[in-house]
Amino acid sequence: MFQPERPFLWGNGWNAPIYNDNKITLSYPDVRRFLKVELSRLILENFPDAEVVASVAMGSIAMGALVADTLGLPFVYLRNVPKDHGLENMIEGNFKPGQKVVLIEDLVSTGHNAIKAMHEMQLAGGEVLGMVAMFTYEFEEAISSFNEEGLQLLTLTTFNAMLEAAVETGCIKPGDAQVFELWHDDPENWTPEALKVD
Repeated sequence: MFQPERPFLWGNGWNAPIYNDNKITLSYPDVRRFLKVELSRLILENFPDAEVVASVAMGSIAMGALVADTLGLPFVYLRNVPKDHGLENMIEGNFKPGQKVVLIEDLVSTGHNAIKAMHEMQLAGGEVLGMVAMFTYEFEEAISSFNEEGLQLLTLTTFNAMLEAAVETGCIKPGDAQVFELWHDDPENWTPEALKVD
């Protein structure tokens, strides 16, 4: 959804002229099937030694389970915080130290959750091969973090590809793309008033 005049408030406190809800794809069987197959293909082609698919909670759990099922691999997911009762698990599912893991996300913005998930898997004894995701905003913060941590990220699409498609399909006017580019360059400080394009 594109709303530069009425920006969305993200969970990290940023104002954003865009909101990307990948969970809605689960409601459309053809789209869901396409994403499941393409994410599985990324794993097969780039991480053929993967032994476990691990979703970063919460948005990618359903798709991660579908991908694991397609590949015939075990599935686990990581909590944002340890469970506050019972076994107090951080990782849910049957995971064994030493297993080779591919992380799966619905979208990557700052990359904080992805890096945290990688560290949790490593603390549990997992060998993290990389991460696949449906979408990345391509923020410099995330790119730098992934490079520093040595975590390879492969995605089905990107912010720039989405912006180009939005212009081509008439979702936004060509001139409006600059508003989104300005936001993308400094998302933490963006406001529609401060960066309004003449």
